[in-house]
Parts: sequence; C-alpha cells; structure tokens
Amino acid sequence: MAKKKDRAEENILAVEEALSKTELFIEKNQKILYIIIGIIVILVLGIFGFKRLYLVPKDKEAQSQMYMAEKYFENDSLKLALNGDGNYLGFLDIIDDYKLTKTANLAKYYSGICYLHLGEYQTAIDYLKKFRGKDQMVSSMALGAIGDAYLELDDKDDALDYYLKAAENNKNNFTTPMFLMKAGMTCELLGKYSRALEFYERIRNEFRGSAEFRSVDKYIARAKGLMENPQ
Repeated sequence: MAKKKDRAEENILAVEEALSKTELFIEKNQKILYIIIGIIVILVLGIFGFKRLYLVPKDKEAQSQMYMAEKYFENDSLKLALNGDGNYLGFLDIIDDYKLTKTANLAKYYSGICYLHLGEYQTAIDYLKKFRGKDQMVSSMALGAIGDAYLELDDKDDALDYYLKAAENNKNNFTTPMFLMKAGMTCELLGKYSRALEFYERIRNEFRGSAEFRSVDKYIARAKGLMENPQ
C-alpha cells in the first residue's frame, strides 16, 4: 500500500511540475503567444470575410453571367458557348473573369465537354482535369469524358483507366454500368477479352435496372467468342 501511495504522490508531483513548467513557459513567451493567437484569429476572419464578402457575391454574379453560355451549350452551339457572342460571356470568359468561384470551376467542365465534341481532345482533357467536382454524378461524367478523349487520341490504356475511375467514383445504376460497358469495349480493343467479360458480367449481375443490362448479353457472348478465337 505504501508503495502505491508513493507512486501516486510521485505522479501528482510530476503533473504539478509539468504544469509549473507550462505556466513558466507561458509567462516567458506571453507576447509571442498573443501575437501567434492574433495572427490565427486574423487569418480565420480574413478567410471567412473573403468567402462571405467576395466569393459568394462574385459567384452569384458569375451564375447570372453564365446563363446564356449554358443555353448555347444545350442547343449545341458549342463555339458560342465557349467564347460568348459579344453580348454574353462564354465559358472561357467565366473561367478568366471569375476565378476561384464555384461557377468558374463548373465552366471548366462545360469547356472540356465542348472541346471534346469539337474534336479538340487534348484541350478537352486539360480543362476536364482542372475541374474539381463535388457533385458525384458530374464528377463521374467528367472522368468518363476524359476517358472518351483519350480513346479518341488512341490512348486506350489511359482511356480504360479513366473509365474505371468514372465507374467506381459513385456507384449507381446510371454512370457505373455506362462506364463499365465502355471499359469492356476498350478492353476488347486492347485484346483483353477476359477482362472485358468481367466488366460485362458485372453489369449483368449488379445493374439489372440499367439501360446497359438490356443489351449486355450480346457483349458477353462476343467476349466469350473472342476468348475462344482471339483476333
């Protein structure tokens, strides 16, 4: 019992000594600590103020400015959507004039899709890679579009990589089977027939409610045939 009591007293003394050293350190460095705390407070308030007083209103302005570009995009007037029409800004203007806003970030996605459809595949990849999407559906579509651009550039390996990223980004009955199908078809182009079969069978087994499910059996049959008689 005496030993336990001694240990307890030693622990208490150790804690008291540590507290004393801490108090002494605070007393000696009080000014520096106040300066550090002040800097942290100023930084936090500055970041909050920047977001609240600058970015939020700037983003609202960007949204209203991008309205017509989105209309042109919906109507497949892709060059007008990108560059504007002289009266309304295009996506590229939004990116330049409203940096750091969520709307400028979304404009990077739109720009990438426009360039993809215009056949400027490397430029499409550049813009789509700059896009930072929090919406899982849109981010999946962006990854898949990068895959499409790489495939058009005949870079099948990178195309496959991005199709798989798109498929796994947010598993659902729309984007996942769509990009698994594209991954399977790309595997066929690469001569990886067993892997293509794996992706097709995932669609059949896991995504029965998808559009791809309705036609996947013929792809499964083709992949099996190519495995038996490779081209």
